[in-house]
Amino acid sequence: MSTGRTSGETSPGAARDGHDGAVNGSRGGEHTGSPSGEVAALLDELRRYLELAPQLSLPPRAFTSPELYELERTRVFGRSWVLVAHRDDLAEPNSYVSLDIAGEQVVVTRDADGVLHGMSPICRHRMMPLVESGAAGSAESFTCPYHLWRYGLDGRLIGATHMRKNPDFDPRSCRLPAFAVEEWHGFVYVNLDAAAAPLAPRLSRISDDLANYRLDDMAQLGSWSEEWACNWKVAVENAHENYHVLGFHPETLGPSTPGGSDTDVRVDSPWALRLLIRFSKPQDAYVLPLTAEEKAHLYGFFVFPAASLAAAGEMVIWLSLIPQTIDRTLVRGGILVPRAALDGADLDEMRRQAESYAGMINSEDRHGLEAVQRAVGSRFAGRGHLSPKEPGVVAFYQSLARALLRDDDDWPGDL
Repeated sequence: MSTGRTSGETSPGAARDGHDGAVNGSRGGEHTGSPSGEVAALLDELRRYLELAPQLSLPPRAFTSPELYELERTRVFGRSWVLVAHRDDLAEPNSYVSLDIAGEQVVVTRDADGVLHGMSPICRHRMMPLVESGAAGSAESFTCPYHLWRYGLDGRLIGATHMRKNPDFDPRSCRLPAFAVEEWHGFVYVNLDAAAAPLAPRLSRISDDLANYRLDDMAQLGSWSEEWACNWKVAVENAHENYHVLGFHPETLGPSTPGGSDTDVRVDSPWALRLLIRFSKPQDAYVLPLTAEEKAHLYGFFVFPAASLAAAGEMVIWLSLIPQTIDRTLVRGGILVPRAALDGADLDEMRRQAESYAGMINSEDRHGLEAVQRAVGSRFAGRGHLSPKEPGVVAFYQSLARALLRDDDDWPGDL
């Protein structure tokens, strides 16, 4: 089990000279001022999910309100653990991946010593991004393309051209703002709050559930990263139910997990929940010591706000649905299989088949969810009654309500 939690060094409090590693000002989750009338009304509706659990979908404005999205940027994505990569994406020393999380640029690195770091890749001189969002690869350092300042993979400044004659500049205190980063069973998570409490203790029950899947011994066979034209909640609520298989995936997923199947939901914490869906017939297992119940069920696990794992026989699919803007969502994911299953196999053909299969399912979801996004702004759109087949959707709404309603002192708190 890999639960080591590392991050770049950071100084407490606000930046003294604008160059130390702490994020300037308050923690990402703090929100000052009173919400507008519209946002206050939306928060009242969310509060009802915690009090009465109405079997209703969110108000349409929840998917289009700019003010609510700004609140989500701080209270949800400014202080929550977001799945950004699998260990195999950062397998080698000096590797990195970069992406945006709700408008904040993030780079995650594995330095020459194998230590993970998460940080803002924005130069501390004149705010030039050091790497392009979506880039990945290998580098011994990051050089700003503007004035050639250079940073180590741990965020330290290691070179600044023509700065010695500035007596107020202290290169030793200049570093990229650090984020918390944690690897859990091969999955790499980032939290923009550098002081966030560790994630692994909140996922202990999921770790127990997945013990027979031996996540630490799995290899990433294929992966993808694409952008969908929908609000992140449109994508996430879809991932919390199997009901949509009836319409979106009748031929790809319908034969194995019919959309009319019952879904058992177990909520473990404000971070984590589990969905259990019975397969139409048990899955085969040749390498993993799966029980009869594990072969008979699709195990879906969600880490609020954006991450999901689906364990299906000897295959695990991970997915992360990360907002880029109010109506754009980054969809990152991969397919994992036991490393022992790759011995002597045609890896290129296995990868082609895995990515082709995932691509078909993603395309079906994308087509449907982008259509939903086009409709949520209609003046005729309204809330709908949820099916008994969608208990996971209400569980997601409750997690969203906790995140948006709780202050930093109470976050994440208990159920």
